[in-house]
Amino acid sequence: MSFDVEAVRKDFPILTRTVHGHPLVYLDSANTAQKPQVVIDAMSNFLAEHNSNVARAVHTLGSEATTAFEGARDKVAAFLNAPSRNEVIFTKNISEALNLVAYSLSNAATFPGAERFRIGPGDEIVATEMEHHSNLVPWQLLAQRTGATFRYIPIDDSGRLVDDEIDKVINERTKIVAFVHQSNALGTVNPVARIVARAKQVGALTILDAAQSAPHRKIDVQALGTDFVAFTGHKLYGPSGIGVLWGRYELLEVMPPFLGGGEMIETVSMDATTFATPPHRFEAGTPPIAEAVGLGAAVDYVTALGMENIEDHERFITGYALDKLNHLEGVTVIGPRDNVERGAAISFTVEGVHPHDVAQLLDEQGIAVRAGHHCARPVCVHYGIPATTRASFALYTTTAEIDTFIDALTNVVKAFA
Repeated sequence: MSFDVEAVRKDFPILTRTVHGHPLVYLDSANTAQKPQVVIDAMSNFLAEHNSNVARAVHTLGSEATTAFEGARDKVAAFLNAPSRNEVIFTKNISEALNLVAYSLSNAATFPGAERFRIGPGDEIVATEMEHHSNLVPWQLLAQRTGATFRYIPIDDSGRLVDDEIDKVINERTKIVAFVHQSNALGTVNPVARIVARAKQVGALTILDAAQSAPHRKIDVQALGTDFVAFTGHKLYGPSGIGVLWGRYELLEVMPPFLGGGEMIETVSMDATTFATPPHRFEAGTPPIAEAVGLGAAVDYVTALGMENIEDHERFITGYALDKLNHLEGVTVIGPRDNVERGAAISFTVEGVHPHDVAQLLDEQGIAVRAGHHCARPVCVHYGIPATTRASFALYTTTAEIDTFIDALTNVVKAFA
């Protein structure tokens, strides 16, 4: 199918509003994406017509809620090409999903059958220098709790991993390799196959942060070859408050639980507890039900558009924006300056202007971008800068919006020249 961006934009009611008297130009989708009307309607309908708790009631509303919730799990499993729906765990966001794995591994020391997950002194945990804090801090904390050593694969000045370091940092002592698919700060798309192959060579588990890739490209967990994949709903045109962890079932069924509470148990006595099978072992308490329904609607929406069509559109938009930014005097792109193996987020600096000032001046023209270290402070430290301004694109971004952004940015540069 051909991708009609103007038709797509009509699905997003917020894109019709104005900001400071200007039409909204929303270039902050890497932070959170806007929601199509079908997602808003799905959540509203559930709350108005079917609201109840799941797996706890035999009445009609309870049955309807459970069907809707588990139906969303089916949709996510299909979206990821997961071998089993029971490999899909709902969390409140990707941060919780990544922490779930990290804390479950902490509990492996005393959990029967979890020998593979046991980590201690002499073992190593590997991440990369470009990680979001959500895929960095949990592993640093795990290293502290277990006595393992935390290491990372460095980046070069082009914003890509130093290839020669991959085989050096991932070695026979490595137990975990946690890495981002697409950097939120740099836009870099990492070589998943290369990293996974090296991790498998040494017997390490792999965890992929797909927060920035899932909205923009096809995520096939079987083709990727990682052991775990996590993403979040609010970047995939769904609601906040819902995230996903996918894991290989043979790993999930021997992993210790993360949280204790209702619905994650098999039996409970005053002496001991046995635990449910995945995914329910990892979903203690009342889950984000309406949010899961909204995520299911978002998955339906992007699937109908076609992830390949979305990727093609965003590749074109990103190349269009990169070309203009690379030729704008006083502006420096931080990260890959070409459109090869990179995603739809571009961070940049303006000579002599703090990134927050750039973002504020653009906002006065109705243009929404983000400024800061984007929860990836080590990237800024690497480049010796306090922060960047970031423009990020989505399936509803147009070339006209890029032109408006570039014109406004040009005026910012001139104002401080």
